[in-house]
Order: sequence, then structure tokens, then C-alpha cells
Amino acid sequence: MYTVLIADDEQNIREGLKYIVDWNALGFRICGETANGEDTLRFILRENPALVLMDIRMPKMYGTDIIQKAREHEYSGRFIILSGYSDFTYAQTAIRYGVDSYLTKPLDEDELAATLQKIAAILDEEQNRSENIAHLKDKAKNVILYEIITGSYTASHTPRLSPAEIRQMNLHADIYQVVIYEKYSDGTADNGYSFAELLKTANKGNNSFEYFTENNSEIILLKGQFALNKFQDFLNSYEQKSPQHGSPLDSLFLSYGRPVTSLAEVSLSYQEALTLKNRRFFCIQGQHTLGFRELPDQMQHWEMDRNVLDEYCRRLTGYLLSFNRGMVAETLFELEELLYHTDDIPSVKLFLTDLYLNIKEKVNLTYNTTEIPFPSNADAISNISSSRHLYEIIRYISEITEMIINATGSPSRTTVLDDIVYYIDHNYRNNIKLESIAPLFGYNSAYLGKIFNKHFGESFNSYIDHKRIEQSKELLKEKSLKVYEIAEAVGYKNVDYFHKKFKKYVGISPAEYRRNYE
Repeated sequence: MYTVLIADDEQNIREGLKYIVDWNALGFRICGETANGEDTLRFILRENPALVLMDIRMPKMYGTDIIQKAREHEYSGRFIILSGYSDFTYAQTAIRYGVDSYLTKPLDEDELAATLQKIAAILDEEQNRSENIAHLKDKAKNVILYEIITGSYTASHTPRLSPAEIRQMNLHADIYQVVIYEKYSDGTADNGYSFAELLKTANKGNNSFEYFTENNSEIILLKGQFALNKFQDFLNSYEQKSPQHGSPLDSLFLSYGRPVTSLAEVSLSYQEALTLKNRRFFCIQGQHTLGFRELPDQMQHWEMDRNVLDEYCRRLTGYLLSFNRGMVAETLFELEELLYHTDDIPSVKLFLTDLYLNIKEKVNLTYNTTEIPFPSNADAISNISSSRHLYEIIRYISEITEMIINATGSPSRTTVLDDIVYYIDHNYRNNIKLESIAPLFGYNSAYLGKIFNKHFGESFNSYIDHKRIEQSKELLKEKSLKVYEIAEAVGYKNVDYFHKKFKKYVGISPAEYRRNYE
């Protein structure tokens, strides 16, 4: 049973959270509740609850500050953040410190229960992993080998080995190469598979490699040309013929550094292999190996740039609203290429999460009367943050864009002009111009303006004015809004300009038109 702290400044919310789900059935026990940020932090550091369910806006200390300070004090428990959508900026900061989920108020009990089930599964996995690690630590380790490979071998704390000692430890060779193996997929049944055991078989007992296990990965030092040749033969065979799905070989993921000619250079090969292992996130689907030749020439630290985010959001939203599947796909591919050269995977995930949430908001504002089956914010954040590969996130966003087009498109629209009219009908309230929407449909503005005028017998701007005036007439009949509010609602920021346009197309002023319906 995992302990839970409930933190919210409103007592009625804290009481409601106690009974919204069956905590015991989900594997949790409520161990306390707090009403402000300072008490929450003190409780976390004193009682070390497994999970904290917390409002992000807390008196005396914001939720983001609580999380940061708790992490600085090595608190490793789980957090669920509660807030409104407007607080997502704070939630972005919280996500950097390992928040498991972000739920919006009012809270949905099914969504909370599903989130708790996921966290309970994670906690179970961590507990089992901790037990396994403790078991591994009880085993003897080759400290010198570890230090040589990782580059921590120095004369200051470990005496230098003489050539005779190197030979005695079977570490002497004319060439070396470091390989790192880790499990490719959690779905593969054979959890006990060892690449080192495969090497023993392939080398027919030849003592041509050393290895140790760290963080569920096998760190392997190949020694001598014989071992390197055997490894290259394996790579050639493996990459030419994909292994049978579900077989032990299908569980492999290998990264390897360059060959080196001395023990002093082994750490260079290791660092390359480790960098590649950590870049597994950028592998394409089905890719099981990464070698030193595949290191990007230049890698840059990724910091989320709001201008870049806004630009991709603008482009993707525009292509979605114009039903341009081809440009949506091309833009997502371009984005994937941009992100490939970064080295901060959490920031990449955060960027893509924010991109999705911004697109969702803009599409919902445009189609506010259309039921679009978006996944919940919590599910989207969970899916993106838990994805092992960049291509999985891009595919997930691509599937959502296809769903948006299918949900908002009209089967009767058969031409580009129909699509443009549909776009205008849903965006006339915005400051849309021919120059800005023409590229969304693959045209230059001059040519599109000509064919639009020829087809509809009026200019693009005139069509938008007609659409706005017709909508304003309906709002004037309802009498619930003032004239200046109606002007803004249909896309005219200047009420005097609205008066001028209305009188031009209707023949009377908006006030006179309204009086006719009194």
C-alpha cells in the first residue's frame, strides 16, 4: 500500500479528493493533508509519501517551488498536479522536475483512477527494480575494469597497472572496442537474455571480451581483432536480416564506439557508445543498433524557444484548418529533422507537449460548436512523456492531426475553392488575408485571388465582408450584445469601420437594422 499526501488550500476539495476514488482498491493509503505550500514541503520531507496530489497554486509557496525544493532534498516520490488549463506554464516547470501527471479541474474521477493505476504500476516496477539492483550490488564487481572503461581510472586512487599486471588480468590487446547492450522493448518476453552469453557462444570460449552490468545495461569491452571481427560479422548478419518478432534477438539494442588501440583510449570508445545509447530516443522504427559513425556532426543543447513553438503551431494549425494533409506531414517531418540534432530529450518532449496543447486550443476555439474527440490533456502528456522514441511522438501527433481533419472536414467539399470557403466560414472572425492563407492551399495570392473572383463573382475581401455582415445581422436580432461587441465578434476591431461596411452592404446602420426587429 503506497502513501498519499493531499495538498490543497480548499478544505472542501481535500475532503472531496478523499472520497472521489477507492484509494485502497487502487493500492494507496492517504497519510495526510495540508493546506499551504510550506506545510506541504515540511510534510513531504518528514514523511516521504510515495505520492503527492497537489494543487499547483498553493498559499505561501507555489507547487512548482515545492517540487523543486523537494527534489533538491532528494525526494523521489511521485507528483500529480491539479490546476486549470491557464496554469500550464507552471505545469511546464513542474514537468521538468518529474511530475507524473497534470490533471485539470474540475477533476474527472475516471481520469484520476486511471492515472493512479499507472502510477501504482510504476511504483511496483520501481520497487522490483530496487530489489534487483540491491541483489546485483551484493555481487562482486571488477572495479578496475569499470574504472578503465568509464575513464575514472586514475593514479590518485588506484595504482597504475604494469604491463605484466595487464597481461595477468587478460586485458592486453592490440585493439579494443566498447559495446553497450540494453533491452530493446519491454514487450519482449525473454527478460533474462544476455548479449554477453551470445558473445561467449560466437567466440567459442575464446577469452576475447570483458563485461559488467550497470543500470540494466551490459557494458562490453571487446579485446583484439578476433573479437572485433566477430562483432562486425554479427552486425552485418543482424542488419541484413531482421530477427523474428518476439525472439531473443528481437530484444537487442546495441550502441558501440570506435575501435581504439590502447587501454587509455577505451573510455573514448565508451563515451561514444554511451552517447549513442542515450540517443536511442532518435532511432527510427525497428532500428536496433547505433554505431559511432552515426553520431551527429554537431549536437546542440535544446532550449524551448517560444518563437519556434509559435511558428510551428501557426503553420500546423493553418494546414489543419485548410485540410492540407501533405503540408502537415511535411511540417512534422521538418520538425523531426530539427529535433534530431538536439541532446535534451526532456525539453524535446516538453516542446512537443506544448505544441500539441496549443494546437488543440486553437482548433477548439475555431470549431467551438464541433465535437472533436481529442484525448485528455493528462493522456496526451502521459503518452508524450512516456514515449521511448521521437518517431512515436511524431506519429501520435500525426494521428491526432488526421483525426482533426476527419472531424472538421465536410464530405461534400470536392475542390480547393470549397476548402477555402470552408476555411473562411470558420475563421472569418480572425484577421485573415489572402496573402496568409494562399500558401496553406498551395497557391500564390495573386493567382488564388483571380480564380476566387472568377468563381464567386466577387473578391476575396468582399466575400469575407459579406460573411461578417450576415453574421452580424443575426447577432443584432438577438439583442444580447452591444454594437461594438458585435463588431469585435465578427472580426472588425474598429466599430466605425464596421458601421461603414454594414451600411455599404445593408443600406442602413446597425442601430437602424436592430430597431426594425424591436
